[in-house]
Amino acid sequence: MKTLQLNQTISEEALNSMLTSFKNRAAENDKDGIFVEENYAVLREYQLFSALVPEELGGMGMPFMEMCHLLRKIAQACGSTALAFSMHQHLVAAAVWKYKHKSVGEPMLRKIVEDQLVLVSTGARDWLGSNGEMKRTEGGYLVSANKHFASQSIAGDVAITSAPYLNEKGDWKVLHFSVPLKTKGVSIMNDWDVIGMRGTGSHGISFDSVFVPESAVSLERNRDEFHPVWNVVLTVAMPLIMSVYVGIAERAMELVISKAKNGLGNQEHLKYCVGKLNNRLVAAQTQWEAMYHVTNDFKFPMDQDNSTMILSLKTNVEEACKQTVSEAMESMGGQSFYKKNELERLFRDVQAASFHPLPKWNQYAFTGERILSS
Repeated sequence: MKTLQLNQTISEEALNSMLTSFKNRAAENDKDGIFVEENYAVLREYQLFSALVPEELGGMGMPFMEMCHLLRKIAQACGSTALAFSMHQHLVAAAVWKYKHKSVGEPMLRKIVEDQLVLVSTGARDWLGSNGEMKRTEGGYLVSANKHFASQSIAGDVAITSAPYLNEKGDWKVLHFSVPLKTKGVSIMNDWDVIGMRGTGSHGISFDSVFVPESAVSLERNRDEFHPVWNVVLTVAMPLIMSVYVGIAERAMELVISKAKNGLGNQEHLKYCVGKLNNRLVAAQTQWEAMYHVTNDFKFPMDQDNSTMILSLKTNVEEACKQTVSEAMESMGGQSFYKKNELERLFRDVQAASFHPLPKWNQYAFTGERILSS
């Protein structure tokens, strides 16, 4: 596995110190379902929220692959921090692709650098149809909607979201737009009480007749139809998000090896368990690496073949990561069932991999339809 190098961003000593502090807080944040606020303060201190932004715009110009590996390392210390952070980074990554390929989005990217803005996505639940309603008003629209699973919304600055709109011709469209979370009518729901990833602060966002100016609308597309923009979003988002689950699987493997070398675990079949675990983990790692190679440091076209490949790899990585952690628990035996065991938290956190787009059966249908129609 590639060694992480962040010389321009953070020294190895500082990185290790950061990860140690994340790890030390992880159990308590999980236990109480508290957002990883202190960890976000550290990430902001190192200006990592703008790490992917090109250097000419004031960012660090971190290569896409490096960000994937950084997320993997953070996940080994605290899955919630890594997942919340990945949700911001995939929005930045999409903006960087548009800047590099279409020369748009410079003001937003500069703003992320200047203020270390935290971007919040609501796209996972919206997908092709979106939800809510938009009504025309002078100078823009009034939006009402409830957007759930909005990771790190509790700490966010700007929501990147969408809503359906019935236009003057009677055609259903979906409009994509950004909304500062301090806008009148926007509120954060206190509804994030879940099994795993408890520290991500993924509360829903309520929009109650929120004014969205025309200038904030970045895209209009047909409702319930696949738009080429998803070929960009999926290709940058999924490798970053799945980096988190690879890191969790690697940490599970690390725990089993440590216990095994100290004479603990299921002794009779331990060497077979470790060998099988390694195969599972290698499957996750190699297919995850294939994901970020498709992204090719933003040098990819807006091609449907990329999104089809990325989604298939996403499902495979998801399954391999979940199997790795599950089998790690079997290898450790009954001790892994205790909440005081870190592996128990890893098992709960890795389950969230199933709920990122596209869920397994939706992905099978999506991929199959495109193969058969080509």
